[in-house]
Amino acid sequence: MDGHNHRQFALNSPHGGRVKAIVNTATLRSRARYWWRKEIRWWLVLGLIIFSIRSSLADWSDVPTGSMKPTILEGDRIYVNKLAYDLKVPFTTRHIAEWSNPRRGDIVVFFSPRDGQRLVKRVVGLPGDTIELRHDGLVLNGQPVKYQPIAEELLRDLAVADRASSVFAVEQLAGQPHAVAAIPAAPALRSFGPSKVPEGHYFMMGDNRDNSLDSRYFGSVERKRIVGQATTVALSFDRENYWFPRWQRFFTALDHYPRIAPTHTD
Repeated sequence: MDGHNHRQFALNSPHGGRVKAIVNTATLRSRARYWWRKEIRWWLVLGLIIFSIRSSLADWSDVPTGSMKPTILEGDRIYVNKLAYDLKVPFTTRHIAEWSNPRRGDIVVFFSPRDGQRLVKRVVGLPGDTIELRHDGLVLNGQPVKYQPIAEELLRDLAVADRASSVFAVEQLAGQPHAVAAIPAAPALRSFGPSKVPEGHYFMMGDNRDNSLDSRYFGSVERKRIVGQATTVALSFDRENYWFPRWQRFFTALDHYPRIAPTHTD
């Protein structure tokens, strides 16, 4: 019996199904090893590297709410520099090294002490500061922060409804001017404190003061909860207009202070 007939006899014998199964299993294992060596392993390594970078070095964050209007709009995707203050162990909040701390006026991404949700707000209070809010006016260490009229061009990306329902100004926060908004008709916590920021904590507030869940409600944020500094609008899509790209916002700095020139009065 030649080799071909022998194989055919074996496959047609009562044990032929078992032989087929053994052959098929061996083939599948061989193919699996091939794909693991040639394709899957390298994709897994690449994915691990990418996610490690996002966890420890840089990331972007989608913004679903208007709590930072007019600085950040719904549909913005902001770049987060995770090396702005420290280096963390990937996928954790444990710090390997620290070389800086958030400054008053920085926009930061952090995990809420209330429910662990990732939020983006502005640092208005440093450790040891006393924070107070009087009718939406910020008082820092007993001194009222000054407000100035805002340049109309800074509101160009806002919807008509937002412009009609809100009032805007430039808040001169310790030499870091930035735009803020208030919604007179909305129920909000317009007066707060005074409250002292504990050591190792930071007081966060949204620029849209009457539409922001921030440290007024969940308290100061511990340093280790801060993920990084948000610096740039990387991409922007208009949710109210079929997600049409807002090209003018692509790759723009979040705090373009030279464009927010305060109005000088005599």
